[in-house]
Amino acid sequence: MHVAHADINVGVTVSTTGPAASLGIPEKNTIALLPTTIAGQKINYIVLDDASDTTQAVKNARRFVTENNVDVIVGSSVSPNSISMIEVAAEAQTPMISLAAAARIVEPMDAKKKWVFKTPQNDIMMSLAIARDMVARGYQRVAFIGYANAYGEGWYEEFKKAAGLKKLELVANERFAPTDTSATAQALKLVAAKPDAILIAASGTPAVVPQRALKERGFKGQIYQTHGVANADYLRVGGKMLDGTLLPAGPVLVAAQLPATNPIRKVALDYTARYEAAHGKDSVSLFGGYAWDAGVLLQSAIPVAMKRAKPGTPEFRAALRDALEATREVTGVHGVYNMSASDHLGLDQRASVMVKIVDGAWQYQP
Repeated sequence: MHVAHADINVGVTVSTTGPAASLGIPEKNTIALLPTTIAGQKINYIVLDDASDTTQAVKNARRFVTENNVDVIVGSSVSPNSISMIEVAAEAQTPMISLAAAARIVEPMDAKKKWVFKTPQNDIMMSLAIARDMVARGYQRVAFIGYANAYGEGWYEEFKKAAGLKKLELVANERFAPTDTSATAQALKLVAAKPDAILIAASGTPAVVPQRALKERGFKGQIYQTHGVANADYLRVGGKMLDGTLLPAGPVLVAAQLPATNPIRKVALDYTARYEAAHGKDSVSLFGGYAWDAGVLLQSAIPVAMKRAKPGTPEFRAALRDALEATREVTGVHGVYNMSASDHLGLDQRASVMVKIVDGAWQYQP
C-alpha cells in the first residue's frame, strides 16, 4: 500500500520592506531558486515579509509554528529580528537558520540557542579581516561609527577586540539610527579625532549616510564598511563617492575573481549564474548568498533527518536540528561549513575576503 508522505514546510521571514529591504529582497529572490524537492520529498517555502520590524518577525515565526506546522524557520534578515525570534524557535523546538550576522544569535550556546543556526560570518571574523588590513596599510589611529542597535553594538565590541589585538588606537566611537537621513554631527566629531581610517558598521543603503557626511566634512582618510553593505543598492545610492572603500565580504561577491584553487569558487559561480539569469548582471549580493547557503545546509541535513522521522513531526524537527549540528565539510557560496554542538555557524577564515570598490564594482584584494 502507498504511504502518504507529509511535505516538508520551510517558514521564511525576511525584510523585503523597511530599512533592511536591500537585504531581504535578494534573500526572497534566492528562496525562489532553491530546490522544491530534496531526497524525493516535496518542499514548500512559505515566505513572509517582516518589514524590518522585530515585532512582525516574531509574529511571522509564531504563525509558522502554530498555523503552518513548519519543520524549520529561515530568517530573519537582520540581527535584532533574529535575536527576538530565538524564543519562538526554542519554545516550539523547531530548528531556525538565521540570515543575520550578530554572533549573539548563536553564542553563547544554551538550551534555547541549541535550536538556532546561522549562515552569515560572525562579526569577529570580519573585524579581524579589517584590523589586519588596516595594519597592513600602515594605519594606526582608527575611528568607529555604527548603528545604534544590536548590529552596531555587536560590531563595536568585536572591532574593539580586533583593534586591541592588532595594536590599533581607537580614537572615536559614534552612533546613528538606520532611519537617519543625516550624520553631520557625528562626522564632525569623527573628523576632529584625526583618524587614519574610519569603520562604518551599518547595513544596506543607510550605510551611505555617514559616508556622505564624512566626505562632505572633508575626511581624506580610508573608509571601511562591513559586509553589511555588499549589495548593488548600496553601490547605486553611494555612486562615485564610494570609490576606494574597503570591506570584508563573503567570497560569493567576487566569485569570478577568486583563484581556481578556491573551494568556494565553483559553488559561488553556479549560484551567481542562476541569480543573474533571473535578476540581471551584477545583481548578486552577500544577502542572497546567505539564503542560498541556508538552502545548501538543508539539502545536506534533510536526507539525514528523513532516515529518523517523518516530516511534520516533533521527531523530525529534532532530527533535523541534530543533522544541521552534524554538518561537515559542506561548501556554500560563503564558505565551508563545519558545525558542532558549540559552533552553530561553522565557518573558518575561508569565509572572508577583502574587497575594494572601484568604479562602482567589487574588486577582489588578494
